[in-house]
Amino acid sequence: MTGGATDGTTMRAIRQHEFGGPDVLRYEEVARPVAGPGQVLVRVRSIGINFADTHTRENKYVQAAHLPLVPGQEIVGVREDTGERVVALTHGGGGYAEYAVVPETLCVPIPAALPDDQALGLLVQGLTAWHLHRTCGRLEGGETVVVHSAAGGTGSLTTQLARPMGAGRVIATASSAEKRDLALTLGADVAIDSSADDLTERLVAANDGRMVDVVIDMSGGPVFEASLRALAPFGRIVVCGIASKEQNHVRTGHLLRHSRSVIGFWLFHSLDDPERRFRAPLIDLFARAARGEVRVVVGGRWPLAEAAEAHRALVARRTTGKLILNV
Repeated sequence: MTGGATDGTTMRAIRQHEFGGPDVLRYEEVARPVAGPGQVLVRVRSIGINFADTHTRENKYVQAAHLPLVPGQEIVGVREDTGERVVALTHGGGGYAEYAVVPETLCVPIPAALPDDQALGLLVQGLTAWHLHRTCGRLEGGETVVVHSAAGGTGSLTTQLARPMGAGRVIATASSAEKRDLALTLGADVAIDSSADDLTERLVAANDGRMVDVVIDMSGGPVFEASLRALAPFGRIVVCGIASKEQNHVRTGHLLRHSRSVIGFWLFHSLDDPERRFRAPLIDLFARAARGEVRVVVGGRWPLAEAAEAHRALVARRTTGKLILNV
């Protein structure tokens, strides 16, 4: 969380004074925050980077940002009051720093056997993947699931969780052969090129000539349009991102004629019911990680001071898996 009281001590953090490209991310000395009622001060060990951070940097995210801004929502660290190792959401920025104040309701102890990187990757992206299948996609046993951007942070976890959560067939898409190979190792039955002009036909062919049941889309634009056309009757497309920055318009007549559904998901709505939609699913993910059903693929790691370079790599699609800033 940004703003609030300080005790006069300082820390190092990434802060921006204007909206724009990666160069607006500056490594500065700033006041260290103090926890207020219902809050916890965490000494940060590592920070998760998400595509949403790049949208926030430009003030183009779902939630409006305000300057000056210390970005970042997702941290692993140690509670200053109890010494517990925790994973936490800041719910308002402030994560790209040596210390962060977080709501106590969004601060969860990490099992001793679970490494920091795994816990961090299961927070925003793991919870998103869980809700995409369970809450929004309402995956039923044996259905075919398409996961776009299957080698990314959210996509790699969504691919892994599909079969344990009931999928009968998992189709992955990715933009390069290397990323498609990764998706296959994560449990996809088939992986296809997401940039192909005939994506609708490729999706149907990958499902042995049948239309697909559930599509997880983080791209928008042409990928969304092609996926919508590939949906079987009663099929669902779940929108959890617009990486292309191209929004789509869907006609109600199309949905009616084909019995198709379009569902949106934004993780922060789950925080209105933190016990049921945040803490319980996260604990379930920890258990799945312990059973080997899901593992976080760490695709890149940078020092906190090099946050701008991490953003450049993410936007240029040079990365796979979870991206992390080390403090």
